Amino acid sequence: MTTRTIEIAVGIFVALGLAGLFMLAMQVSNISEYRNTDGYTVHAYFNNIGGLKVRAPVTVSGVRVGRVTAIRYDPERYQARVEMTISANHDYLPADTQASIYTAGLLGEQYIALEPGGEDDVLVHGSEIYYTQSAFVLEEIIGRIMVNMTTH
Repeated sequence: MTTRTIEIAVGIFVALGLAGLFMLAMQVSNISEYRNTDGYTVHAYFNNIGGLKVRAPVTVSGVRVGRVTAIRYDPERYQARVEMTISANHDYLPADTQASIYTAGLLGEQYIALEPGGEDDVLVHGSEIYYTQSAFVLEEIIGRIMVNMTTH
């Protein structure tokens, strides 16, 4: 083979490798799901959101049904207000659904898990989820254990 043919083959191989890495990055990041804005927005208040971030998944039984769209501090309630957009095809969630913040995987990505209640009324655009469980903060638990050890 000539030098020119080898250079072209290596160039094609490198280009295919970069295209493959790009496709893998797109699959892992779920960038396509960020554009999906069809659905309804609900909100919940938490005492501590830990490391929860905008665009974190919202799940029911481990199935992604939405995303966190906004996080802000409410100075009147002294709590974090988390807004979530739930996909329009999941319009059956009862009004007494509970929201909990959990940690997934080794990297500690946090997400919101919804647990449906038993009411006949369902969540609609603008609804508030009243039953919430804040994030499990390891530093806080270690601090409590240390305080208990020093008092006994």
